[in-house]
Amino acid sequence: MSHIPLLSAEQLHERMNAGQDVWILDVRNTEEHADWKIEGQTVRSINIPYFDFLEDDDANFKDLPTDEEMVVVCAKGGSAMFVAETLEEKGFKSSVLDGGMLAWSQFYHAATVFADDKVELLQINRFSKGCLSYAAISEGKAMIVDASRKVDYYLELAERHGFTIEHVVDSHLHADHISGGPALAALTGAAYYISSGEVQGTDLKFEPLEHHERIRFGRAEVEVLAVPTPGHTPGSTSFLINDKLLMSGDTIFVGGLGRPDLGGKAEEWAQDLYDTVFHKVSKLSDDVLVLPAHYADITEIGDNGIVGASLGDIRQSNDMMRNADKDDFVEHVAGAASSEKPPNFEEIVAINRGELQVEPERAVELEIGPNRCAVHHH
Repeated sequence: MSHIPLLSAEQLHERMNAGQDVWILDVRNTEEHADWKIEGQTVRSINIPYFDFLEDDDANFKDLPTDEEMVVVCAKGGSAMFVAETLEEKGFKSSVLDGGMLAWSQFYHAATVFADDKVELLQINRFSKGCLSYAAISEGKAMIVDASRKVDYYLELAERHGFTIEHVVDSHLHADHISGGPALAALTGAAYYISSGEVQGTDLKFEPLEHHERIRFGRAEVEVLAVPTPGHTPGSTSFLINDKLLMSGDTIFVGGLGRPDLGGKAEEWAQDLYDTVFHKVSKLSDDVLVLPAHYADITEIGDNGIVGASLGDIRQSNDMMRNADKDDFVEHVAGAASSEKPPNFEEIVAINRGELQVEPERAVELEIGPNRCAVHHH
C-alpha cells in the first residue's frame, strides 16, 4: 500500500479558500491541461505529462519546488499516484488529488451571498466548470435556480439548511452542462420552470416561465424580469428577488455578456441581447447585485468567495454595457461569439430538452471541460 496522502476535492478547495499557496503538478497531456485545469488565486499549476516521467529524465524535476508539497493531478487518480511515488523517491513532497479531474469536475461548494429577515441566498459554485447555481430560501421554503446535474448535492443542502425545495427554475436551456432541474423537481415534487421557447416540441414536463411573472414563497417575492431577457438564447430569463438580487443566467456576466451564437443565429440573437441590455436591464438601479450562471475567469471570484457585482460596477467596467450604438454592438457581440463552442453542446442541449437519455458515465464524460458561454470585451 502506498503511503502517499490522498487529498479530496473538498480538502483541496479548503486550502485554496484559506488563501494557502497550492502547487499543482498536472500530469495529463499538454492539450488537456491547456483546455481545462484547476485554477485559483493562490494556485500555481505546472504541467509535465505522465509519459515524461516514464523516461526517468532529471530534466522533469528541475522546475519543481523542493520545499513545498505538490498536489499531483491526473484524469482519474491512477497516473498521479505513480508520479507521486516517483517524486517521493527523488525526495520531493507530494499528495494526490483523489479521483483526479473527474472528482474535481463534480465538486460543488455553497456560500451565502445575501441574508436579511426575508430571504437568504446561497451561491453554489462548481469550480471545474465555472457554473453557478442558487438556492433562495425564505421561511423554510426554497427556489433553486440553474441546478447542475448532481441533484443529491441540493437535497443534502436542503437537509443541512432545513428547507423544502418548492420551485426549481432554469434561466435558459443550458448548452455546456446537463441541467439537474427536471430531475430535482421530480425528486422533490417541486414545480420545474423554464421558458417554453427553450423547449418547444419536446415532452419535457415544465411550467412556462412566461406565465409566471412572480414566483412567491415564504417572505421572498421573486420577480421574473420582463420575460424573456433574450440574447444568449431566445427564452433566457432573469430573476429579480425583492428588487435587490438579479440572477442573470447567461445574459449578463461580471466581465461580459452571454454569447448569442449557439443557436446558429448570432446576429439575430445579438440584436435581442442589445434590446435586453438597453431596454430592460437599463431600468434597474445601479445597486442591484448581479449574480450570473457562469464565470469565465477565476479573477471574477471576489475576495468573499462570491461571483457577483453591482450593476453599477458592471456598467462602469463592461464596455459592451455602454455601447449604445446598436450596429456596432451587434457586430462586436456576434463577431466575438464565433470562438470555440462548448464541447458536446448539441448532445447536452438534446439531454436538457428531454430528447435524449444517457448513462451516468456518459453524462460525466460529456460535461468534462471548461464552459464557453460568455463573450468578453478585451
